[in-house]
Amino acid sequence: MKKNERKLIVTFYTSADAMALEKKCKEYDIPGRLIPVPRTISSGCGISWRANPNEKEAIINLLSNSGIEYESICEIMY
Repeated sequence: MKKNERKLIVTFYTSADAMALEKKCKEYDIPGRLIPVPRTISSGCGISWRANPNEKEAIINLLSNSGIEYESICEIMY
């Protein structure tokens, strides 16, 4: 059985913004992946970005500097 770990989840208003973050994270070697929005979170679109919580500051800086709009950033057990 899969062990739940603390994960950083970024939600978006549009799937285009989610895919833009994926592209930027790959460009800057920030690990993570696109996933369906977890059931415990509601979101404007059905796609979210999952990453290690240690990457939070890097992701926030990337979002701010690239102009990618996001709905929320939270940490959950996933």
